[in-house]
Amino acid sequence: MTTLLIGENSFEIERELQRIVAAFDGRAEKIDGSELELKQIPDLLMGASLFADKRLVIIKDLSQNKTVWTDFADWLPRVSDDIQLVLVEPKPDKRMRTFKELQKAANVKEFKPWGERDTRVAEDWAVKEAKAMGLGLTSALARSLVERTGIDQWRVFHALEKLAALGDVSAEIIEEVVDANPTENIFQLFETALRGNSAKVHAMLQTLELTEEAYQLFALLSGQAFQLAALALSDKPSGEVAKDIGAHPFVVSKLAPAAKKLGRPGARKIIAAFTEADDSMKTSAIDPWVAIERALLKVASQ
Repeated sequence: MTTLLIGENSFEIERELQRIVAAFDGRAEKIDGSELELKQIPDLLMGASLFADKRLVIIKDLSQNKTVWTDFADWLPRVSDDIQLVLVEPKPDKRMRTFKELQKAANVKEFKPWGERDTRVAEDWAVKEAKAMGLGLTSALARSLVERTGIDQWRVFHALEKLAALGDVSAEIIEEVVDANPTENIFQLFETALRGNSAKVHAMLQTLELTEEAYQLFALLSGQAFQLAALALSDKPSGEVAKDIGAHPFVVSKLAPAAKKLGRPGARKIIAAFTEADDSMKTSAIDPWVAIERALLKVASQ
C-alpha cells in the first residue's frame, strides 16, 4: 500500500505520520528522499528484510531529488505487497508524471495550512485539543489564545501544552505564559502610536530591533495602517470592512475607535506617512528602523 501526504501543514502531516507509525507493528524506516540514490530503490521497495516480514518505509522530500523522482513512477507498480510505503511531499510539482501516477496508485491525503481567514477553525481546534489534554478551554479563552499565538498550529499546540502542564487556564495565565507572536507585538506597537505615546513607541522599537527583521515588520505595520484607512474611509460596519479586505474581524474591530477618532483626514495623513517611509526605504540609504520610527511618530502626532 502506498500513501502520499501532501500540503504545507507540517503539524497535521507529522500527526498523521505518528498515527501510521503507531498502527504499524514494527520499526519504521525513515528515509531522506533528497539524498536517495537510484541504486537504493530496489532494496527499499521490493521485499521484506531479513528481520521483518512487513516493512513501513517513509520517504520525505523525494521530489527534491530530480534524478530519482523522474524515474520513480516506473517503480510504483513494483512496490511489494509486504511494504507500506509513505511519501511526504509538502509542495510536489503536480505537473510531473510521477505525481500523476501517484494520484492513480496511492492513497493521497492533503493537509492545507491555516490561513488568515481560519481564525474560527483555529479556535475550535484549540478547544477540542485542550479537551483531549484534560484542559477546560472555553471559546472566549480560545479566542484569547489564538490572538496571542497567531494562526499557527504549532504555536497553538505548544501553548496548550504549557497550559496543560499548569493544569489551569485563564486570560491572565494565557498572557503570562504564552509568548506573543510577532504580529501581536506589532499590533501593540501600532496601537501605542495611535494613542500618541511616542516615548513607548521608541522603547518598543528598540526591543523589536533585537529580534525582528525591519522590512517584514514594516510590511505588517503597513497592513495595520491599510486596515485603519479602510475603516476610516468606509461607512460600513467593521465586520463588513474586514470581509471586504480579507482581514481578521476582531483585529479590524480593535482599530475601529481609532479610525472613528481620526476620520478620513487623519487616516490619509497616516497612509501618507507610511508611503513616505516606504519610498525612503526603497530609494535612499536611510536606516529602515529610522524610517519606521519616523512614520510611527507621525501617527502618534495625529
